[in-house]
Amino acid sequence: MKRRFKNLIFFSPRLTIFLTALGFALVIAVFVVPIKFAPIEYFSYIASAYSLTLTIANFPRLLRFLKAKKQMLLQTKFFIKIRSTGSGSRFFEDVRFRTEISMYQGLLINILYIAIEIISGIIYKSAWFISLAIYYFLLALMRIILLRKNKNKNIFREKTEEEFYRYRACGIVLLFMNQALAGIVIFMVHQNRGFEYSGILIYANAIYAFYAFTMAVINIVRSRRLHSPALSAAKVINFVAAMVSMLSLTTAMLARYGTDDPHFRAVMTASVGGSVCTITILIAAFMILKANKNLIKKEKHHAGKK
Repeated sequence: MKRRFKNLIFFSPRLTIFLTALGFALVIAVFVVPIKFAPIEYFSYIASAYSLTLTIANFPRLLRFLKAKKQMLLQTKFFIKIRSTGSGSRFFEDVRFRTEISMYQGLLINILYIAIEIISGIIYKSAWFISLAIYYFLLALMRIILLRKNKNKNIFREKTEEEFYRYRACGIVLLFMNQALAGIVIFMVHQNRGFEYSGILIYANAIYAFYAFTMAVINIVRSRRLHSPALSAAKVINFVAAMVSMLSLTTAMLARYGTDDPHFRAVMTASVGGSVCTITILIAAFMILKANKNLIKKEKHHAGKK
């Protein structure tokens, strides 16, 4: 029985990816079309559950398979040519440089969102859009704090005083951002509204939200090995943004597939939103306390030298 069970769960990485994609595609098709034929609906639900089981059971093997494919891809002529250039080599080998590029990209997207939300707030006279504009503004402000060049033209170094000052500044901005997030959550609960995505966009958003959250957690763990407070702050920003993406996905799913009971939606939104706000304020407090502790230690060290 154990051998038969393994034969139903463990496959080659390629077959696992194919079956997983097929199972998820079936259930998405049932929701999008929608298909009102009960046998097909039940089969798609079973297939999606089976796909999730395959993904979890084969995850370590899939990870090794994807890493091997990534290494093969990097050995192709196209990527070898890119890595032969100065910027290309630096992008692939220097995590600090990659983080800097990513932050500039995030800053441009934040500025675009700020403009959209402000214009929407003015046109529709909506506090909802203005609250979102404030959230994106504070997100952009933290990125600007970290991207500001110092006199050595180095953004991410190793436990310097300037980095701890930036780290603390991001923690303080996070406290204000938490107020904006709390306002958005309160607005969603009292007005019984949330984020909405039409058609298949909700599934694209779901894929993005889970990917962003997973990568944010992985990058926070990895950044600890580099001993750079500013780099850690950059990863924290991505983590908070990923949590808000999960909140928006939750409200969108409740709007599309939840019950018509407004009390249930309010409780779920308040629970997820409250968790996001609580985690954000704990992270902000940790950043401020850690920065203060290290700055005091450095001041004592400098005083001892004098």
